[in-house]
Amino acid sequence: GSPASPGIGVGVVKIIMSPKEIGKIKPGDILVAPQTNPDYVPAMKKAAAIVTEKGGRTSHAAIVSRELGIPAVVGAEGATKILKEGMVISVNGLTGDVFKGKSIQTGEQKLKTEVKKLQTATNIYTNLAQPDQAAKVAKMHVDGIGLLRAEFVIAEIGVHPKQFIKEGKQDVFINRLSRELMKFVGPFSPRPVTYRATDFKTNEYRNLKGGKEFEPHEENPMLGFRGAYRYIANPEVFEMELAAIKKIWEKGYRNLNLMIPFVRVPWELIKIKQMVEKSGLLSYPEFKLWIMVEVPSCALNLEEFIKVGIDGVSIGTNDLTMMLLGVDRDSEEVASVYDERTPVVLNVLEYIVKTCRKYNITCSICGQAPSDYPEIAERLVRAGITSLSVTPDVIDRTRQIVFDVERKLFKEKSKK
Repeated sequence: GSPASPGIGVGVVKIIMSPKEIGKIKPGDILVAPQTNPDYVPAMKKAAAIVTEKGGRTSHAAIVSRELGIPAVVGAEGATKILKEGMVISVNGLTGDVFKGKSIQTGEQKLKTEVKKLQTATNIYTNLAQPDQAAKVAKMHVDGIGLLRAEFVIAEIGVHPKQFIKEGKQDVFINRLSRELMKFVGPFSPRPVTYRATDFKTNEYRNLKGGKEFEPHEENPMLGFRGAYRYIANPEVFEMELAAIKKIWEKGYRNLNLMIPFVRVPWELIKIKQMVEKSGLLSYPEFKLWIMVEVPSCALNLEEFIKVGIDGVSIGTNDLTMMLLGVDRDSEEVASVYDERTPVVLNVLEYIVKTCRKYNITCSICGQAPSDYPEIAERLVRAGITSLSVTPDVIDRTRQIVFDVERKLFKEKSKK
């Protein structure tokens, strides 16, 4: 398969064909599945390693495994048939190899090297989703959270937000979400935490309790009822998220900000900003409203979105690359075409950064690209990006890359 999260895991194979079977996973098992989604996270946390048949390095399994520090191999075609329940295997997440038996020594992955605390002008943020990881990651040399994904917290709650509304239990949802967010906000304070509002797709929402009643069936959820448009269609759900955020501001914390995902057209942002204003959050001078730039219509028409009034943008290279190249990022069949280094992708990334500089707003990036490809990080830093947000496992490596680029730029300017 394809390497997705570095490290070595040895354990007993447990084949999980649907989220209903995750109870089979015991600590130290190898989770083998066709693919994963947020419902698999409780089992993923227990696994010694993860192997999926589908997906690339930006798939759910890859992203979550890197955050949890669990070795993972994705796109291993036929894994659920070739590997047998109860078989002992070794998984190398660095090379993408899977071996029968205890073929790899696991001790080597525990070696640690001392990391210098380099200082960079460009902020290095991290992408997080798991509340139980926040306190540990907050102790690292990191400037804040550039992407706090809501979906995993909602999946842990396990009930569709509309089910809470149906039962008149909005306060239960709001209080639970607020408590979970505090697990990030507290340890990172006063460093910024950028909360991306829920970006569940319909097929993922349907798996929550009550979901089948509220979610339509879509043939292509990736391009369907998701992101900004969902908040406009279901304002009562978005209002609960806003209420959970406001509870934290009312406690005196000033480091939790909001980011709106998958914004397609400016009128969506106008309506959403009206809802945020109604919540009272915009009355706090320190509160920041960001948008994700991951749809080509948003990237190429960015000035119109900025004029609506936002404080920052974060480039979602995973979806943006997929749509610019017309490639399903979860398909191993066309994985070789999916490449952020393609000139058209690089040109659009640079355009976004320079447009943000023109209007003097913050610009970040939270996709996988800059941590995988140092040349992309260099190009973005040269263009003037203000921060890079990466998975915890590559925070130090990314800061080293940025430090080297900034030093090179300084030397170039000194010669002029």
